[in-house]
Amino acid sequence: MSDELWDAIQSTAEALIRQEHLPDDFLTTVADYFYPLALRLRDLQHARGRPVIIGVNGAQGTGKSTLALFLETLLNQHLDCPCARFSLDDIYLTRAEREANAKAIHPLLLTRGVPGTHDVALGNRVIDELLAAGPDNVVPIPAFDKARDDRAPMADWPLHRGSVSIILLEGWCVAALPEADPQQLQTPVNTLEAQEDPDGHWRRFVNQQLAEPYQRLFGRLDYLVMLKAPSMECILEWRTLQEQKLAEKTAMHQNGASAAGIMSPQQIKRFIMHYERLTRVMLAEMPQRADSLYVIDEQHRIKGVQHRD
Repeated sequence: MSDELWDAIQSTAEALIRQEHLPDDFLTTVADYFYPLALRLRDLQHARGRPVIIGVNGAQGTGKSTLALFLETLLNQHLDCPCARFSLDDIYLTRAEREANAKAIHPLLLTRGVPGTHDVALGNRVIDELLAAGPDNVVPIPAFDKARDDRAPMADWPLHRGSVSIILLEGWCVAALPEADPQQLQTPVNTLEAQEDPDGHWRRFVNQQLAEPYQRLFGRLDYLVMLKAPSMECILEWRTLQEQKLAEKTAMHQNGASAAGIMSPQQIKRFIMHYERLTRVMLAEMPQRADSLYVIDEQHRIKGVQHRD
C-alpha cells in the first residue's frame, strides 16, 4: 500500500473513530483487521464477477455494526467497490405488527429480536432492489427507531444511490441455523423460557421461522463473517453498555428519568434471555463454518482472525 493511500484511509478511519466515539487506538484494529477484510471482500467480488452478499454475524455488543460501517466506507471511498449495508435490526416488524402477533401467537413475540419478529420479505425486497439498481437508481434502506421501538417513517429512511458490487447484511442471528432436533427445544435454557413459555410454543414458532423464511434469506449469502463473543456474561455486559450509549445519543434522560424505549439493567437481563438459546447454539457451531472468524476477548477487542479459504 502506498503512503498516499494509507494517509487517505487513515484520515477516513480517524473521522469515523471520532464519529462513533471509539478509542484513538482503534486505528490499529482498522489497519490490522478491517482493511484486510475489505480487500478480501473486494477480491471475492472480482472473482465472482457479480455483486456478492456478505453476512456479518455477532452477538449484541460485539461490534458488528461498527465493522459493517467501516467496511462500507472503505469499500466505497478507497477500493472502488460500491457497497450498501443494512441490518436485520432495520427490518423489524412494526410495533403494531408485533403487538398483533403477541395476541395471536405468543406474548413474547412483542419483544423484537428473535426470528419471527423481522419482516423477512422486506429484507429480500431490499436485496433485490439493490441487485437490480443501475447507476441512476435510488434504493430506500429501511430504518428502525429503537428508542421508540418502532420502524422509522419511510421519509426518514437513508437512500442508496447507484449500483452495488457488495451488499452487507449484519445482525445478531445472520446465518443462524434452526435446531434440527425438536427434543432440544423442550428443556428451558433460562427463567424466561421456563416461566413465560412453559409449553415451548414460542420456542417452536421461533425455530420454525428460522427454518423456513429466514433460511431463504440467509441462503443468499456468498460469504459469512462472524465476530465471536467470549461468553454470555460478556454479551450481557456489552448490551448494557449499548443501552447506556443509546440513552446518551438520543438524549432520553430528562430530570433524572429515562423515557420510554430505554431499558433498565433488569430489563436488559430479561431482554437478553430472549436471545440466549440461539446465541449459545451459534457460539458453539458457527465458528466452524464462518468464512472469516474474528475472536473477541473479554476486553472487547479482536484478539485474532481465522479465514476459511
